[in-house]
Amino acid sequence: MPGINPEFICHCLSVASGFRLVAQRQRKLGEEKRRAAREETKKFLTVGFIYEIQYPTWLANVVMVKKAIGKWRMCLNYTDLNKACPNDPYPLPSIDRLVGGASGSALLSFMDIKMHPQDEAKTAFITNVGAYCYKVIPFGLKNVGATYQRMMD
Repeated sequence: MPGINPEFICHCLSVASGFRLVAQRQRKLGEEKRRAAREETKKFLTVGFIYEIQYPTWLANVVMVKKAIGKWRMCLNYTDLNKACPNDPYPLPSIDRLVGGASGSALLSFMDIKMHPQDEAKTAFITNVGAYCYKVIPFGLKNVGATYQRMMD
């Protein structure tokens, strides 16, 4: 799987002590949403972004959001995990600097940064076909912007 070398940077979850592990109960999705979630999960498995996990301690729900073009986007509810992680105070640039600096650049996304291997299981999510966790940074995690900016600097 291509991406940023984890020896250079990877995303670590600093879960504060004293927080209880939360495994959310699976939400019911309609047939159309279940099918879309299954397709998205299959696609992420194929490209190596996720893998199946058994007995996860943290577990997030899938939330399907309809895009403007009518397709579904699979999002994850990391509310409980995000509450357990303290803020990363790394400074982020202003939006003007970001837009100006991005012109003419190659495409790079959060999903090019890998999760720290010890934290992959904390990104677990539940679908109607199983539980999976991420090898790369998923959307919705706290402090992802700080990790990305740290890499760019």
